[in-house]
Amino acid sequence: MTKGNSTKITDELYAYMLAHNPPLDAVQRDLVETTYARLPDHAGMQSAEEQGPLLAFLVRLVNARHVVEVGTFTGFSALAMAQALPADGKLIACDISEEWTAYGKEAWAKAGVADRIDLRIAPALDTLRAMPAEPHIDFAYLDADKGNYIAYWEELVPRLRPGGLIATDNVLFHGAVLDPEVGGAAGGIRAFNEHVAGDGRMDSVLLTVADGLTLSRKR
Repeated sequence: MTKGNSTKITDELYAYMLAHNPPLDAVQRDLVETTYARLPDHAGMQSAEEQGPLLAFLVRLVNARHVVEVGTFTGFSALAMAQALPADGKLIACDISEEWTAYGKEAWAKAGVADRIDLRIAPALDTLRAMPAEPHIDFAYLDADKGNYIAYWEELVPRLRPGGLIATDNVLFHGAVLDPEVGGAAGGIRAFNEHVAGDGRMDSVLLTVADGLTLSRKR
């Protein structure tokens, strides 16, 4: 196995990367900082800062009008994607916490995109299964409870239009995917990665973005 020209990401290099990516706007920045200030024990659930511009880029890349997010937390990723949608676009945000998503609702209103986001507080599998069965989703972002990743995938893929994308977060799970003795969420991610790799309906690549990000395109 040839590792290639891998680069160790130091704090300085990470700051350099952020400085050469699209900057967060004032509402995005305030939401990120508010999440860390008010929910310090859970703020690690928030998508990495560089993922906001990346998700927006991907939404625009596929000309998405119908986006589904599984796992919203305080709404940073939903905000970034909604801002990238056209005025007639819609993002269905799936979460079970009214407390955490309240921060997002406030930010979405400040950014003027609240009308593009349909927040559904319910188990995400119920929300997904209630959607039309035919392909209609342009882009999906999966960042929720890891044990249900395969179940979410199996609801999303049939509803994804040909050429549509799914972005799945935390697919390296802090490196724990390498240890078969580690179960729980890491075991769920390990099983999910194998499932995706063998899914002939999709073309997928696993990238070392943040805690690992898999991009999957519907054939």
